[in-house]
Amino acid sequence: MSKLMIMAIGLMSLYGVCGNLQADKVIHEEKSLYRNIEIKEAQGRRCLVFKVKRRTSRQSCINLDRPKEVVFPYTKMTFAALLLRDKPESVLVIGLGGGTLPKTLNQLYPDATIDAVEIDSAVYRVAQQFFAFEESEQLKVSIADARVFIKRALIRKDSYDLIILDAFTGEYIPEHLMTQEFLQEVKSLLTETGVVVANTFSTSKLYDYESATYKSVFGNFFNFKLPETGNRVIIAGPQPLPSKKVLMSRARRLANRLAPYYINIEDYPRYMSTTSDWDQSVKPMTDQYAPANLLRR
Repeated sequence: MSKLMIMAIGLMSLYGVCGNLQADKVIHEEKSLYRNIEIKEAQGRRCLVFKVKRRTSRQSCINLDRPKEVVFPYTKMTFAALLLRDKPESVLVIGLGGGTLPKTLNQLYPDATIDAVEIDSAVYRVAQQFFAFEESEQLKVSIADARVFIKRALIRKDSYDLIILDAFTGEYIPEHLMTQEFLQEVKSLLTETGVVVANTFSTSKLYDYESATYKSVFGNFFNFKLPETGNRVIIAGPQPLPSKKVLMSRARRLANRLAPYYINIEDYPRYMSTTSDWDQSVKPMTDQYAPANLLRR
């Protein structure tokens, strides 16, 4: 082995997989009813970290020097939903994390009513304490199970222009938030021109089943995957999907508005596909035919 190769291996070990010389500094940690939570800082970023069984998952990060920046690719990708429904008047966000999504939407659309639902009260507390998240007259948080919240919203005959499903922990999505019955409830909660956008699996045993489930409820949907990110976002609604030409035109109109958040929305339409890239023979997931059952196969 050459000296140059030995030096390279040594540098890789020193920097680590992410190329960081500076180790993460843990500034807060606690154990909630649902998970172990840490707040870490390194290289000008502060991150909310969930420590789960098989991995450590960063849920939210803020750039301390550029607080408006939307850091994660999947979070940026979520804003592609605005290409189908610009200027939403009512928004529901499932999963709070550090509050990036509801906070940014509140800044973009200050007159919109935004409801965020988070099952873990500890996540809500750290979002307030470490990520400058604040409730307001237009932005409210409910500590509740998302499925229960949606059922109660349907009883109240509430409706939303935009529903964001972001209950993905980096390792799993709660199985009762993936089934055909759940998505039918979500669809019933949408306004006539409403849109649902979901942060979901890009590579998983459940990819085919989840895709089949969305197809069974919404028909065609946008399967949005950016190269080199490993993320997938599903965008769907009760209305026919707009053409690529319409998406590009809307992206140009939104570009300047989203630029302060480092969201390059003009890049997105080319990667929003309606091609069925999953096994067409699989069945949709239901409350009886659940993800946990599939993973045992």
